[in-house]
Amino acid sequence: MKIDPEIFKAYDIRGTYPDKINKEIALQIGRAFYEFLRKDNKKPLTIVVSRDNRLSSNILAKALKTGIKIQGGRVIDIGLSTTPMLYFGVIFLGADGGINVTASHNPPEYNGFKPVREKAVPLSGDTGIYKIREMVQKDKIVARKTRGEEVKKNILNEYINFNLKFLDRSKILPFKIVVDTANAVCGVLIKELAKKLKRIYPERGRRIKIYHLFAELDGRFPNHNPDPLEKENLKFLQKEVLKRKADFGIGLDGDGDRIIFVDEKARTISGDLITALIAKRILQERPGEKILYDIRSSRVVKEIIKENRGLPILSRVGHSFIAQKLIEKDAFFGGEFSGHYYLKIKEDAFSEVPLFALFKIMEELSRQRKPLSKLVVPYQKYVSSGEINFKIQDKKGAMKKVENYFLSKAKKTSVLRAKRAGSYFKRKKGFKLSHLDGVKIEAKEFWILVRPSNTEPLLRLSIEANNKKILNQKIKEVKRVLGV
Repeated sequence: MKIDPEIFKAYDIRGTYPDKINKEIALQIGRAFYEFLRKDNKKPLTIVVSRDNRLSSNILAKALKTGIKIQGGRVIDIGLSTTPMLYFGVIFLGADGGINVTASHNPPEYNGFKPVREKAVPLSGDTGIYKIREMVQKDKIVARKTRGEEVKKNILNEYINFNLKFLDRSKILPFKIVVDTANAVCGVLIKELAKKLKRIYPERGRRIKIYHLFAELDGRFPNHNPDPLEKENLKFLQKEVLKRKADFGIGLDGDGDRIIFVDEKARTISGDLITALIAKRILQERPGEKILYDIRSSRVVKEIIKENRGLPILSRVGHSFIAQKLIEKDAFFGGEFSGHYYLKIKEDAFSEVPLFALFKIMEELSRQRKPLSKLVVPYQKYVSSGEINFKIQDKKGAMKKVENYFLSKAKKTSVLRAKRAGSYFKRKKGFKLSHLDGVKIEAKEFWILVRPSNTEPLLRLSIEANNKKILNQKIKEVKRVLGV
């Protein structure tokens, strides 16, 4: 079957509709995914299928389900759903796997598939997605004799109730919260959550008021793209936070697995600082737990985890890689710079938990009785560039240039200092080089990370430093080395 192999990414399957992804391809992906999971298992499998509200999602979901049923699979269709809700469904319905039809934060012309196996363990390129690509390309899957059945199930209520278990209701103060769901599928979730919170806190003095921006579902995303990491997409949220004099605001992405916080002054709080805040809260109640953070995160995350008697675990970027590391290390909680948060929700299962992150921030604000802007001050020890993206064809070559430049500079600096201090090896020991995810160079006063995007044709640069002078200097140096 003719298919663009580039739609099969390191984390998911994604491309433009209908030229790269269409119902014919969706059908074949459904068949290949099912057969990949079933392998030699003689018993038919149960697969949970869900979708976001893009204009093409319903068409693709129907074709995907048909492919699964042709191979004898039983489909549980949970309908419109966020990706974390799909994970919840796979885990608590005891399914053998699941797929959400979504292109996450991408513009409306995109669509795709996020596949997971049992216990909602995500497939990466190396653990299944590339094998599925191979199966689709060969087009030699034989239909099974018995066609599978399909049932529909609404799990929204169970999903919200499950998440509300993580909210300490007795200690929550009244809040005014602005939520921007960008006309995406999260609108369904937030609408029901607001109703439940109103029932939990009926008294006027304890009420949690949610101001919901762009609540109406519209797969064209007419107001802005559902990507809260882009500053341009946060301007409506920030304006509304100031207008309503809200305590804080949150922006959710197109499939609801990413949550970005804005404080009462309409300033964005980076995801790594939220990770540090939540980690401290968790470790106060559960000292000794393992907390995972990604390689882009501030040094303060590791410092906070250790200060509060936790065990820090470093991971490369990406949902599937982080999920593997959570399982491997048996961590309790994890957070990414990009606003993804993970929790051990059963003894042997992990899931993304944006609502858990929201509730823990509400608890900490209530406990300390401080605004969010004040709450994060102790965590703002360093200055950061955020992620800077460059369109570079030879990404491997570019990363090698950066590595060689700073290695040579470090050697020169070490030799000069060694002559004065007589401590060459001590100076060398303070310089670290990592290839966990791209190239990361760590020195006493800064760290630099250059890594290739696994979802877009970009090279990503992140720098953190002890002060703005060093930060600006290092940004200029890296740009000069890259020739951009």
